[in-house]
Amino acid sequence: MKTISSRDNPRFKRLRKWATQHRARRADGVILLDGLHLIDALLAAGGTLDEVAVSHGGVQRPEIAGWLAGRPGLDVLQFPDALFAEFAATETPSGILAVARKPAAAGAPAGDADCVLLDGVQDPGNVGTLLRTAAAAGIRQILLAPGCADPWAAKTLRAGQGAQFLLDIREGVDLAAFLEGYAGQGVVTRLDAPATLWETPLGGPLAWVFGAEGQGVSAPVAAAARLAVKIPMPGGTESLNVAAAAAICLFEKVRRAQTAR
Repeated sequence: MKTISSRDNPRFKRLRKWATQHRARRADGVILLDGLHLIDALLAAGGTLDEVAVSHGGVQRPEIAGWLAGRPGLDVLQFPDALFAEFAATETPSGILAVARKPAAAGAPAGDADCVLLDGVQDPGNVGTLLRTAAAAGIRQILLAPGCADPWAAKTLRAGQGAQFLLDIREGVDLAAFLEGYAGQGVVTRLDAPATLWETPLGGPLAWVFGAEGQGVSAPVAAAARLAVKIPMPGGTESLNVAAAAAICLFEKVRRAQTAR
């Protein structure tokens, strides 16, 4: 374990750059994992760590000290608490942060499997929650249109709780073009849809499309989807949070699949 105490150290500067500059992190193809839960989720999915940073206070915590003791070959940097806080992903640092390569999608998106399409969902918490929900529902392919929140940013990773490492995530996708060639049906939720989710057949591959928190799904993407449904809301609220709507839709299909067994 190497101790770094100077702000002039190149490795400290690099960590702070990645933590504070979105473009630099994306250009270098790295992700920052704050806390043992996210780090272990990456490792469980077969990922590897480039380096690990710990604070003086963090290394005193039994869970972190024990974790480090079990991995003697790691490249570990120790920082004073004040320096660690300058690149930590949260206001209350966990005491350990790891750097890893951003997972890369391989090949073209599958056009015949259930998937989730995000169209302009800009809130990192919503994107992370949507990813976590999709993974829990057994969906593996996620396509994000330009303008969505970064699925690998610190806030999104925290909200996803490691779900990102179970998914095939593709960014900057032309969703309308994908839907045009999709073997199943694209599904959007609309308040003026002719049928409710409960009464709509959900067989075959489905591409669930969820739109921006305010504007909803864009017109070109909505036009490319073949199916529109509405979620009954007898309580009189105007709309649902996009992550809540997604959970209802995805687990309605899970429920039907299990009932049909």
